[in-house]
Amino acid sequence: MAAASLRRGRAARLSHRAALPLPSGTSLDDKSLTENGLAAPARKTGRILLIACGALAREILDICNANGLDHIDLTCLPAKLHLYPDQIITHVEAAVAKHRAIYDQIYVVYADCGTGGQLQKKCADLGVEMVPGPHCYAFFEGNTRFDTLSEAGEITAFYLTDFLVKQFDAFVWRPMGLDKNPELRDMIFGNYTTLIYQSQIRDSALLDKAHDCAKRMGLDFIHRHTGYGDLETTLKTWGKSAPSSN
Repeated sequence: MAAASLRRGRAARLSHRAALPLPSGTSLDDKSLTENGLAAPARKTGRILLIACGALAREILDICNANGLDHIDLTCLPAKLHLYPDQIITHVEAAVAKHRAIYDQIYVVYADCGTGGQLQKKCADLGVEMVPGPHCYAFFEGNTRFDTLSEAGEITAFYLTDFLVKQFDAFVWRPMGLDKNPELRDMIFGNYTTLIYQSQIRDSALLDKAHDCAKRMGLDFIHRHTGYGDLETTLKTWGKSAPSSN
């Protein structure tokens, strides 16, 4: 009786998690990726699914296209979950539960992303692999190089990627209240010295905007073109272990 009750309780919990709203977006527009994510395509078995952050959608698709990884499908959780890191864990779990019966292999394209190791623990419990590293700034730079730079004094840097440059107001300025209280700037960013823009593509307009972000924050500016770093290496490795596509 107790065992049956436990099974029913576990089933109810899994059902509740799976009932979380799944990504509904169908556009690669940055606003849609932020708010709605990217819905998974309707595919047959024999393929790989990546469950990723909406902020990485364009980069992942570019990597797959450049490397012939056409046996890989992509769904993205809304990028805005980064404002609530604990929700990343529950949404990843729900997405895995939803798609596990359809896809032969699932990978999670998140780093730790402020979850304090809990996302890694959850992925281990679910038996799915995730991208190694503390955050996307590290794996774009290359985790080893990022650690070296941090130890050399870059710990006081504030990082932006292509996506975050484009969404600077939505992810930095407004959430920190600086649109209404700009006088708080020096207090909020007082411990930072430099804004480092890690570009994935070469775009002069994005470079100009990143420079303007540094000015708004009162920080020195450094630009490094990182490309896709360890993210590309990881996706290519995952792609090699792919099941045969249908």
